[in-house]
Amino acid sequence: MKQLLDLDSFTKALCDKGYDGYFTTQAAYPGKLKDSISEYLEACAKGAEPLKTELFLMGYLEWSGDDKPSVECMLWVKHEKGNFELQKMDIVRKDQFGLPLKHCSLRDLSSESLPKASEAIALVKEAAAQKTIQSARRFKF
Repeated sequence: MKQLLDLDSFTKALCDKGYDGYFTTQAAYPGKLKDSISEYLEACAKGAEPLKTELFLMGYLEWSGDDKPSVECMLWVKHEKGNFELQKMDIVRKDQFGLPLKHCSLRDLSSESLPKASEAIALVKEAAAQKTIQSARRFKF
């Protein structure tokens, strides 16, 4: 059975696995993971946003600039009475134009079963181009 974690424990579990970059919550509220979620919850408490039971978080796992490929991750997080649990994750490698190169979806996740950020990046990395070994032997006619 999945265990719901409070915000501090949830963000610590993700940060320990390398998800310590900047995220957006519900396509707004940019910042570090804990700050982004906290700002969204504050906006909900003020009535500026409707409180959802499933939060959508998006961030970059790998970024080298606008002219280079990048790796994005999208996290769907169950939110229930101030407690959180990871539900699913999508990882997308995009080219410099924002077009997807490779996509990976992970379902039925928890904070414990979430792969490390480096492992998630490896899931969508391009395989090195294979080199063709040319033989010195040729057919003679």
